[in-house]
Amino acid sequence: MTTDQDLSKDGQSAVAVFAAMGIDVTPSKDKGVLKIVKGQGLDGDRPMIGDRVTVHYTGKLLNGQKFDSSLDRKDPFSFSLGKGQVIKAWDISVMTMQKGEVCSLLCSPDYAYGAPGNPPKVPPNSSLLFEVELLDFQGEMLTEDGGVMRRIKTKGEGFTNPNDGATVDVHLEGMCEGQLFDSRDVQFIVGEAEDKGVPLGVDRAMEKMQKGECCLLQLQSKYGFGREGKPELQIGPNKDVLYEVTLRDFKKAKESWEMDLKEKLELSAEVKHKGNQYFKVGLLQQAVIQYQRIVSWLEMECGIGEEQQRKIQEFLLMSQLNLALCFLRLHEFSHVVDNCNKVMELDAKNEKALYRRGEARLCRNEFSLAMADFRQVLQVNPLNRAARAQITICQRKMREHHEHDKKVYANMFQKFAEHDKKVGKQKRRKDESVKNNGEVGNKLRRRSQLNS
Repeated sequence: MTTDQDLSKDGQSAVAVFAAMGIDVTPSKDKGVLKIVKGQGLDGDRPMIGDRVTVHYTGKLLNGQKFDSSLDRKDPFSFSLGKGQVIKAWDISVMTMQKGEVCSLLCSPDYAYGAPGNPPKVPPNSSLLFEVELLDFQGEMLTEDGGVMRRIKTKGEGFTNPNDGATVDVHLEGMCEGQLFDSRDVQFIVGEAEDKGVPLGVDRAMEKMQKGECCLLQLQSKYGFGREGKPELQIGPNKDVLYEVTLRDFKKAKESWEMDLKEKLELSAEVKHKGNQYFKVGLLQQAVIQYQRIVSWLEMECGIGEEQQRKIQEFLLMSQLNLALCFLRLHEFSHVVDNCNKVMELDAKNEKALYRRGEARLCRNEFSLAMADFRQVLQVNPLNRAARAQITICQRKMREHHEHDKKVYANMFQKFAEHDKKVGKQKRRKDESVKNNGEVGNKLRRRSQLNS
């Protein structure tokens, strides 16, 4: 209670309170950020570098003048911790908090807005007071579907990251349901981690890591060991896993702009073979990585002479068709349509592309578009019995869909009719009531006149 009162007084009182009770949370212990806990948070984890944190805060100058408050706006503030999105004092202090904790901070200018200040509200060289409440935090999502979440324990060095094809040296600690199942140093090629028994989620995280970084990766089962699990490691089907990964060192693969066309074509043949191997054993996501590498190398290349142009087109057609097939089996139908469209930019009557696009559209219930694709297949190859069968399926689906719509609309119109009938009855009753009340009123008035 005394702390709250003293912090609301003049700057000298606030500084004195922090000097007596504040904890120095700066790494260098230079007292640039002093912290006093006002309300304890929940026992457990604290935010890590890269976590998305949500806070409420109020900022004041030492004279007590408020210059900003999320509470006044009734709008919590979110930012990525340790990424320089906020003043240094926040990046440092929020990392020390627990969920639900409320604390007061005294921040020197070097950890706030420095010599320039933040005009017009924060003057130059201002020490600042903050009250901060940590509402929530969660790790950084590395994939669009949220299947790989990263929490950085130790920040890496430099600004470069491994790319697809890079060789990485890592230390792994794998946990499932609290049990350690993997602990080793391992070297693998990014995009081919499966060859060393390293799951897809760890492989995909490499491109976001820096040398020396240590992070926790929470992998949903599809990025871990999937529906099959890993019996030899005593991991059952569809189990989420946790990896602690330290990137000790890496050697980047050549970027596209560092290779000439001859080198790209030679590597494309090797990568195609690798992708086909993954596809044959059902590792579809790993196959996708390989085919996408070929596309990234060759899609902007023209080639010199007919032979090079022919090879480029062959690799691109193969890669886009194989990507479409992988995405079809992964039920990512929008990607299938995109890949098939790219094939038809090169070969407008490509039978496989038309057929696979039709399959994807059928799965998306786009029956008319799907049927148009299958009919185009028959124009290219009248003997394609699969396409003819798919047209029959489209027609049946369209009839079923039409019948379903008819029932839905019939029920809808019936409900409207019942509602109108009910409203009509209520209106008639009301009209009759008004009429009856009017007649009674007239009789009463006539009797009154006679009596008078």
